[in-house]
Amino acid sequence: MSLEEQCASALTRAPDLAAIEYHGRWIGWGELRETADAVNSLIDGAGLDQGDPVGFIPRNTPAAAAAMLGMIARGRTLCMIYAFQSAAGIARDIERLKLRAVVAADHDFSEEVLAVVRRQKLAAVALDRVGAHTVAGAGRTLTARDPDAPSEPTLRILTSGTTGPPKHFSIRYAMIDQHIVGANLAFGSAGEVGARAPPALLYFPFGNISGVYSLLPPLINGHPTVLLDKFNLREWHEYVLRYRPRRGSLPPAGVRMVLDADLPVEDLSSIEMMGTGAAPLDPTVQRAFEDKYGIPILMSYGATEFGGPVAAMTAELIPEWGAAKFGSVGRPFAGANLRVLNAETGEELPPGEEGLIEVIAPRIGREWIRTTDIGLIDEDGFLFLRGRSDGAIMRGGFKLLPETIERALMTHPSVAAAAVVGVVDDRLGQVPAAAVQLKPDAAKPSIDALESHLRDRVYATHLPTRYLFVDSLPRTPSMKVDQTAVRALFVDEPATA
Repeated sequence: MSLEEQCASALTRAPDLAAIEYHGRWIGWGELRETADAVNSLIDGAGLDQGDPVGFIPRNTPAAAAAMLGMIARGRTLCMIYAFQSAAGIARDIERLKLRAVVAADHDFSEEVLAVVRRQKLAAVALDRVGAHTVAGAGRTLTARDPDAPSEPTLRILTSGTTGPPKHFSIRYAMIDQHIVGANLAFGSAGEVGARAPPALLYFPFGNISGVYSLLPPLINGHPTVLLDKFNLREWHEYVLRYRPRRGSLPPAGVRMVLDADLPVEDLSSIEMMGTGAAPLDPTVQRAFEDKYGIPILMSYGATEFGGPVAAMTAELIPEWGAAKFGSVGRPFAGANLRVLNAETGEELPPGEEGLIEVIAPRIGREWIRTTDIGLIDEDGFLFLRGRSDGAIMRGGFKLLPETIERALMTHPSVAAAAVVGVVDDRLGQVPAAAVQLKPDAAKPSIDALESHLRDRVYATHLPTRYLFVDSLPRTPSMKVDQTAVRALFVDEPATA
């Protein structure tokens, strides 16, 4: 069956069959179907054709999961929009995406968002706790269709923003069917699972590639799912204690959280393997976790542009290679091809030498995809990541370009120059810190004022956690900002209010 048919079939399951546990309550398939049907009915009623692009601002809620299943079942093209940004940011994304409709949580239709919806005459569907309704003031869509819109249904997923502001990357339904749902063996059908396997745990945001990988396979296969608004150590711990899974997963920042919380070893004793990905993991944190809990961590490497992971350390590799390849993100899989290049000459490097990573991901295409990741592939084909060539800050699972934050800071009327660097954070790995140079005679803004200014221009994940006002930014003899010197400013210096 096609992806559309599989989603449609999932929504026909017995109404009382448990689908999603959310905030302590199990929601059945009947309730999900009602929400999915309501969303599609409202979109149809607004005059949209099947191929018209729909902006989707998903939060991790059962209503959003139902809406996603329902819209995919109808073959709609979905353009994901980050929910974790200011209202002005959401409005700006809607304005530039050439949409025909917007689907979002009721509270995400702020005045700024509604102004764009009304100006562009877009249909608007609001999700509430138990269903969906048309947003007051939004009517039938009258905008012209985008001539460049894909001819087949796609999921336009936001990239991490590694090479600038997050971009939309189109993934065909057929690829999702074959390489995300069809290739995911972790979830059997409802009939096969029965009471023998614990529910899946979902905490990645639906709008990115990790969220799609986490959400669609269990729902399509009828595997009961525990849904979190976002990763939360307390709720993750409660899930492990209640359901005693054999395989666990944690975001890289969560591994450190477990150690910092000093969770009892016996609480995690059911877990035989722990998967992690989306960001690098500090080797000292990995070693401390494995030594304390006796659970090997299986790391992976992927990106939206690859259609997901392309290399992974697997349970099958651990017995022979686990100790020898500590810190590796594993070997290529799913037909992926990886190589390492000299950044200056473009020459392919031999095993063991560090350079820029390039990837061929057959699920996406046959061309080499250049990354800004630095790594090496050893003589046994294992990939080791060594950092990034573009200075990107890895904040938990998010990659942030310092230049994006600097440009936004410098639009403030009091700011003459700004430099942003990544500083070590025990929980998230890295966080952005900003050194700010003010214009002569300019009034010194408060930190709250700078943050308010930034919230209207960058995603919430880009907000610095530390600010330091300086008379002048440190510079090299060639007058470039000295990044090493800027970073040193934050070693012992507290934030300046």
